[in-house]
Amino acid sequence: MAETKTKVTLIGTVLAKAGVEFIYEGEAPECDTCKVKKACNNLQKGRKYRIVTVRTTHHECPVHLNGATAVEVMEAPISALISPEMAIVNSKIKIELSCNKADCKSYALCRPEGVVDGEKYVVTEVLGNAPDICDKGRALKLVELRPA
Repeated sequence: MAETKTKVTLIGTVLAKAGVEFIYEGEAPECDTCKVKKACNNLQKGRKYRIVTVRTTHHECPVHLNGATAVEVMEAPISALISPEMAIVNSKIKIELSCNKADCKSYALCRPEGVVDGEKYVVTEVLGNAPDICDKGRALKLVELRPA
């Protein structure tokens, strides 16, 4: 599997630790007047990222207590349940988040955080069968995805 490129961004100093994963939620209203807002808000909204390196650069920040620290991030892999026909390593698939059964044990894997509905992803690994039976009676495979 090819490594994805890293991107430098800013994150709250308290959260700036290698290995921390987060979903980028977009720009906060307090960012409007910040002189480094482009460095903070250079990620894609709704995507899941993992911090790979923490840098020494630090900035004051109106959003984060203790300011913001520069970090290198990469898009984090996402575990998800998909149909067995789509569970082929290196295949590009379009995720459709159609299940709304929030009380199902598999719901968090059928609608994982960090997946953007309708976008394309690459299946990087097939991890096996679904850990629980789908409430709709469907057979599903657990896979690892990355944005295409």
